[in-house]
Amino acid sequence: MPISIIGRQSELGKLLARHAGASPDLKLLVNLAGQQANTLLHDGHAWKDFDKTLKAGVRRSLRTDADFIVFASFAFVQRIPPKDPLRSLAETILACEQEVLAEPVPACVVRLGYLYGPTSQDLHAYRKAFRLGRPYWAGPRTAGQFHLHHDDAVRALLLAANPRHAGKTFYATAGGAVPFMRFMDYFARGIGKRCPLHIPLLAAPVMQLIVRKEHMQQVALAMPSGPPRPQVPRWKPKLADYRRGIDSLLADWQAASGAPGSGTP
Repeated sequence: MPISIIGRQSELGKLLARHAGASPDLKLLVNLAGQQANTLLHDGHAWKDFDKTLKAGVRRSLRTDADFIVFASFAFVQRIPPKDPLRSLAETILACEQEVLAEPVPACVVRLGYLYGPTSQDLHAYRKAFRLGRPYWAGPRTAGQFHLHHDDAVRALLLAANPRHAGKTFYATAGGAVPFMRFMDYFARGIGKRCPLHIPLLAAPVMQLIVRKEHMQQVALAMPSGPPRPQVPRWKPKLADYRRGIDSLLADWQAASGAPGSGTP
């Protein structure tokens, strides 16, 4: 049977649609509503109208005739943010999780790490900015977050689609928590920027005119060092190390362009 996707036009949705194929025994709905915000690669703009998008996706799933629902959620809600606006967003996410699990249709929740991959338009924008020598908001040096490559996210969502998982909440993250600064500095060096510039934390009041507060709170919200549990059964990330994930996407960019040198499409 074909797999239905809410949020098909998102980066993750397009990838899922290409790889999902059909489920021979299960009429499946994967709800990706709001996942465009589940990345640290935007400056917070993707949180605009997030509440409306997420709640609309839940309402659509209430009308489904599917046999099973996989609801894609956010791993950062493992720790409730201390302040708004990110705290209220986390509360909305948790409320929607419970609403999906309470639906008549059997469902499970998969909390995904912050997403990245070769099709990320925000990551392309970072590449351009680094090449122009622009600094970026890196956040605290030691605040780690959970990350996840798009390909591993697709595999996790599909493996979670099992009636035995009804009513359960799982995580899909790649390894332990890694600070955004460490993640992006490695990416910058991969495209040839040996010393990427960071905006000082003292500039936070001024930077709120450019970078939304949600993003600042995201990169400052430290996750536990180890992977959250339980992870999706029978799933393991193929790109568990963020450095392998970044190397992989840079190789994809190079292959797509035919240009020599890592990350130079």
